[in-house]
Amino acid sequence: MTQSDPTPALPTPVLRTIPREAHGISRRQMSQSALRVLYRLREAGYGAFLVGGAVRDLLVGGAPKDFDVATDATPEQVKALFRNCRLIGRRFRLAHVVYGREIIEVATFRAASGDDTEGDREVHADGRVLRDNVYGTIEEDAIRRDFTANALYYAIEDFSVRDYTGGFADVEARVLRLIGDPEARYREDPVRMLRAARLAAKLDFSIDPGTAAPIPGLAHLLAEAAPARLFEETLKLFLSGHAVASFERLEALGLLPALLPETAQALASNKSGALRRMLVQGLRNTDARVAADDSVSPAFLYAVLLWPAYCRALALLQAQGVHAVEAQRRAADRVTLHQVARTALPRRFSLPMQEIWLLQPRFGQRQRKRVFRLLAHPRFRAAFDFLELRLVASESHAEDVAFWREAQAHPAAAMAAVDADGHAEGGDAADAGDPSAPKKRRKRRRKPAADAPA
Repeated sequence: MTQSDPTPALPTPVLRTIPREAHGISRRQMSQSALRVLYRLREAGYGAFLVGGAVRDLLVGGAPKDFDVATDATPEQVKALFRNCRLIGRRFRLAHVVYGREIIEVATFRAASGDDTEGDREVHADGRVLRDNVYGTIEEDAIRRDFTANALYYAIEDFSVRDYTGGFADVEARVLRLIGDPEARYREDPVRMLRAARLAAKLDFSIDPGTAAPIPGLAHLLAEAAPARLFEETLKLFLSGHAVASFERLEALGLLPALLPETAQALASNKSGALRRMLVQGLRNTDARVAADDSVSPAFLYAVLLWPAYCRALALLQAQGVHAVEAQRRAADRVTLHQVARTALPRRFSLPMQEIWLLQPRFGQRQRKRVFRLLAHPRFRAAFDFLELRLVASESHAEDVAFWREAQAHPAAAMAAVDADGHAEGGDAADAGDPSAPKKRRKRRRKPAADAPA
């Protein structure tokens, strides 16, 4: 069921123009591709503004990752100006102007009302916007954005910043404030609650009390959001260099049970706090890798985020008398299945995540053949990094970590240490209990050729 005009009451826009000398934004800080788009639109007689996160980040001294443009030109008019342009989107129709590997996203000003005579809007009865392509003025576009800090426009014509919602003062005060009635805006798009947590963590902003207050009571609405969209938002939360701060914001705002329900349950039941310490350290390591410009795998990230849930599921299965190996596989499948229902975790990440978990018991096996087999496993490095991380939760893994460090650096010496300690060297008996061990093939005797000597 849909309705045409559930748009909540929004504030009246009041323009404040901040001249070039009163703000610190310079064109030297901007993408040359974005400047080309701005100037081309302006020369064609259209309004052209750098908008949103780029303006906000430049004002706080950050380096924007993306440069988005807002204009009064329709997507079709933008496409007519740029041969390197493609139109995308159903919910929000956008123009993407492509320069090599860089994409400048160009959006037409959108109206704040439900008048759809020059576009189309579709909204569910509960207030969620399903499609919104009704075009309007810059004033309307400003007040329909989510946060005041994101409703700032840099004008290429005179290099000023246009502020219609008080966003410039909020950025100076480092406050994140929602535009309009918070509850209505969250119902309109529940993912805004995650965006509030992420932006506050990224920018180190406080959240306005009125903006934060409705979130715990509306967190359950995230279950209605598209799982694929929640997956993308999760990656933004935890792979942008502020994972620890994002996690703490999710906890404080009551959003963790809505995004990672089984992890939240496991952390609540883990009285020692060991699982939370391990998870936070894993996120801290992720932030360090992002800061060093090293790659971070979503598979490893989810292995960290869902490990408390896996441990809890495994303990429950073992308490029911399920055999250890079977319990491990069933726990991994159960946690993955439940999380995929909430966030669309692709198999290319969920399968490696499970391998990281299922390899953990094999680090306690020191037989020669098993050691070399594990060292050759394609997920060994990720699984060993995970084992090192588990030291945060329990020092009982210290001996295994020390052995496998030595095994990687000096395999022969590690094998000698195994033999000296009296461990079995391996063989059929040693590998009999390993379900992953390949079966030993019997050699076939070759038939002598017919003309071969007897």
